[in-house]
Amino acid sequence: MEYQDIAIGLDVGTTKIVAMVGRRNEYNKIEILGIGRSKSVGVHRGVVNNITQTIEAIREAVSEAEHSSGLKIKEVIVGIAGQHIRSLQHNDYITRLDFENVISQKDIQKLIDQVHKLVMQPGEEIIHVLPQEYKVDSQVEIVEPIGMYGSRLEANFHVVVGQISSIRNIGRCVKAAGLNLSGMTLEPLASAEAVLSTEEREAGVALVDIGGGTTDIAIFKDNIIRHTAVIPFGGNVITENIKTDCLIIERQAELLKIKFGSAWPGENKETEIVCIPGLRGRDPKEISLKHLSQIIHIRVCEILEQVNVEIKNYGNEEHKKRLIAGLVMTGGGSQLKHIRPLTEYITGMDVRIGYSNEHIAGGENGIISNPEYATSIGLVIKGLDDKKKYCCTTTAGMVHGQDENSELISTKFYNKSRRLNYEEDKKKKNKTKSKSFLEIWADKFRQILNDTE
Repeated sequence: MEYQDIAIGLDVGTTKIVAMVGRRNEYNKIEILGIGRSKSVGVHRGVVNNITQTIEAIREAVSEAEHSSGLKIKEVIVGIAGQHIRSLQHNDYITRLDFENVISQKDIQKLIDQVHKLVMQPGEEIIHVLPQEYKVDSQVEIVEPIGMYGSRLEANFHVVVGQISSIRNIGRCVKAAGLNLSGMTLEPLASAEAVLSTEEREAGVALVDIGGGTTDIAIFKDNIIRHTAVIPFGGNVITENIKTDCLIIERQAELLKIKFGSAWPGENKETEIVCIPGLRGRDPKEISLKHLSQIIHIRVCEILEQVNVEIKNYGNEEHKKRLIAGLVMTGGGSQLKHIRPLTEYITGMDVRIGYSNEHIAGGENGIISNPEYATSIGLVIKGLDDKKKYCCTTTAGMVHGQDENSELISTKFYNKSRRLNYEEDKKKKNKTKSKSFLEIWADKFRQILNDTE
């Protein structure tokens, strides 16, 4: 089996770290070859706060994935999220001197490179540059400018920005775990690859991925990414509140949330009680399910209100920007009982739970179709697409029938992520060179002393 046909997605989350190995079969479905999972104890709200613990958790997940797939994992594509992520809209243009020739990929690459040179706030770095619409001279709303004549090429971009330290800390953890970093992608974009259909992207849809530490949002309209956001609240906030209000430990609070929790307190009666075992011989603790649901309801409403704010910031109230396909929820938090009707009530939009069934070969009855693995599956899909596009652009120059803009973005970011892989290698090489120079100088100095004697 050739490694160029395989991609490994690494989802470094707040509650879990998942390594997933996959490939495309002859029916263009994703075949999952192996999966590894470990508890994440070194990440808080999508940001690494303990390097050593994160490295160990990555090694554990990767080792399990290697065992289940029978393959040696060498490189991974990593998802990035966290409260440090922000996005902005930017318009830029280039003037073409050779306007007698048609617009090519080189022109688009030049425009994208120009956007990458934007000056960000101190400590920030551009993660993604995503073209939206192009403008050639006076002609507007062009989706694909390649092959057209024009002297001025202009475009609107959705630019995703993150903290340099947070990005490099993830790269360092991956490198220290003995892996190469083939690429990084924003987690809501990866989740969108796994659960959204082309029709939904075209009609307009908001993807809401409720994870352990963050809630990630990606909004699409006319098959173009329009808005992204990361809300620094997720399932862990709910668990923490249950733990504090009910005076129980975190593990018990998480089990209560999963097995008995509901986002709609009206479904429970006052007489419904669950008994929690006491600690070290202490008396059991009785907890009302209605009280439990009230705690969950308050926190879920807070998250959904923030989601609603982001949807309004995008401009959903404008008729032209209306999200016809509504809202798709995924991630572990989307499995909470009655969260769908509550979301419909708060947002006033049609809501469905996003599964990855249509992309997975034989995954309808497996755990991998669970919404909490949407990001991991999306990373595998993105990794396979990037490998194919990168291979084709380096050999043939252009892949017919595919989105050349995506090729340029993935190739640009592929090269950018390589820089993270080799930073430490360059430092080591420099140290080696300086050491050998000193040794040579010392040998010459000893020779001079011997000659004088």
